[in-house]
Amino acid sequence: MRNVLVVEREASSAASLVRDLRRQGFAARSVDSGAHALRTYREADLVLLSLELPDVDGIEVCRNLRAESDVPLIAFTRRDDELERVLALKAGADDCVAQTWGFREIAARVEAVLRRARRPLSVIPEAISLGPLHIDPRAREVRLHGGLVDITSKEFELLYLLASHAETVISRKELMAKVWGSEWATTSRTIDTHVSTLRAKLGCSRWILTVRGVGYRMGHHSTYAPLPEASAG
Repeated sequence: MRNVLVVEREASSAASLVRDLRRQGFAARSVDSGAHALRTYREADLVLLSLELPDVDGIEVCRNLRAESDVPLIAFTRRDDELERVLALKAGADDCVAQTWGFREIAARVEAVLRRARRPLSVIPEAISLGPLHIDPRAREVRLHGGLVDITSKEFELLYLLASHAETVISRKELMAKVWGSEWATTSRTIDTHVSTLRAKLGCSRWILTVRGVGYRMGHHSTYAPLPEASAG
């Protein structure tokens, strides 16, 4: 049985989420503050985090959790606000949903994130070098012109998947399935946010090219000039 920690300030909403999760076969409990979540999240297999907390900004809780751990994290908000969801994803959440979407979809996303988190890696793949870009899956490191690039776990998986098929366009659906264990390519901004962040961290939008209506592929690396500011780590 997988343990879900619900972080929600309103007692009635927290009780409803815990009750529904238990009906779906999860072990669930709740806390009502960001500080309490940061003290107890290690006991959980997944954290379901409200962005509207009484003591700490929910986005900051996302950052702190991700800085300390790779625990699966889904943020949720009562407002259907794209910017807030984007900020949560950039802060390290594996997914972010509007609570208005309904519990069945939230529960399905919990299952998808947990499925991805527990998927074993039977063989550690080889390192990939594309010109000045070096991706090492054993060390989980990305280096550009010799400098370490600070990226999250999901950013690494997305970049490695694209780089390992450098001449191929990978569809949004396939990216969602392989990196997030989900098929919500049309309703989630997750991919777009992660690609945007990766481009910024690599210092050039040409590293990852958009193929409109299909997906993404790696760009042509041979013409890239050194970008020292993208190598800070």
